[in-house]
Amino acid sequence: MRKIDLTDISRFDFNLLVTFLAIWQERSVTKAATRLSLSQSAVSTALTRLRRAAGDPLFLRTRGGMEPTPRAIAMAAQLTDGAAMIRDAFRTHAGFAPATCTRRFTLGMSDDFELAIGPLLSARLMSEAPGAAIVYRQANRYTAGQMLESGEIDVAIVTSGTSRSWMQREAIGEGGYACLFDPAACGIDTAPTLRDYLSLPHVLVSFSGREGIVDTALKAIGHTRRIQTALTHFSALPPFLAGSRVIATIPAHAANTLARISRLRATPVPVELGRYPIALAFTPATGTDAALSWLRGAIADALATGLAQAAHQTAQTAQMAHVTQATQATRTGP
Repeated sequence: MRKIDLTDISRFDFNLLVTFLAIWQERSVTKAATRLSLSQSAVSTALTRLRRAAGDPLFLRTRGGMEPTPRAIAMAAQLTDGAAMIRDAFRTHAGFAPATCTRRFTLGMSDDFELAIGPLLSARLMSEAPGAAIVYRQANRYTAGQMLESGEIDVAIVTSGTSRSWMQREAIGEGGYACLFDPAACGIDTAPTLRDYLSLPHVLVSFSGREGIVDTALKAIGHTRRIQTALTHFSALPPFLAGSRVIATIPAHAANTLARISRLRATPVPVELGRYPIALAFTPATGTDAALSWLRGAIADALATGLAQAAHQTAQTAQMAHVTQATQATRTGP
C-alpha cells in the first residue's frame, strides 16, 4: 500500500472544499450559503480562508455573479473528481456489485446531455459495470414525468418545468449557455459582441418551436433577434451552422462538446442569461433501488465532469476574446 504524506493535509479544513464546490456550482455566496444551510457571513469567511490557502482570489464578483479565476477553474476539475471519489467511497449500495451487474438501464434526457455526458457515463459503465447496458431515450420537460410514471425510463435528467407531486428530484448541478457558430463563415475571430449577435440570423433549438430565454433577455434590454430556423435536436446543429452565417445559443455543455468535434466555436453569450438547475428525477419506487442509486451517482459524476470541462473551455475563450479586444484597442489608440 502506497503511503501518503499526511503532514500538510492534516492541518487543512476539508469543509472549505465543500464551500468551494458550492460557490463554484452556484456562482453566488448567498446561494451557496442557502445550499449548505450556513449563514452568508460563514461562507464569506470560508472563502477568505480558501483564498489565503490558494494564494489566489478564486472568485471575482461581477454583474453576472461570482466568476471563477483560471486557478479556480483548474482546481474545480480536480476537486469535483476528488469529491465524487470520496462520496463513492462512503456511499453504500447494499446488495449491489457493479462488476457483476447485467442490468439494462434506461435513461431519459434531451440530446444536449446525451452529447455531453453520455460518452462519459458509458465509459464509466464499461470500466466498473462491463456487463450492464445503457439505453438512452429522448425525454424533455414535457415528456419525462409520463415516461417515468409508465416505467419507460428508470431515471431522467431534467431542468425546469418538470414537476409532479410524486416525483423525487436530486439536484446535481447548474448549467449555463454559450454561443455556437462557424467563425470563418461569420467573420468573428473570438467571441461575438452584442452587435454581432443581433446582426446574425439565429438557429433555435426548441421542443415547442417557441421563443425562449434569449428572447426574454433581449427584450429586457430593448432588443430582438431574428430566428431563421427552429430545430428540435441539438445534435442537428452542426450541418446547419457549418459554412453558414448564422448563430445558435444553447447549453454550454452541448456547445463545447459540438465545438470539440467540429470546426464550430463555442463562446460566451453577449447578453446575461443566468444559470439553470439540473436535477435527476425518479419515482419513489426506484428511490431505494441499490443499482439505480449507484447509477444516479455515476450520472452526477459524469455531469460534474462535463460541466467543469464546459466552464474551462468557455473561460479560455472569454480570456482569448478579452486579450484580442485589448490588443485591438491598443493598436487603434485613443
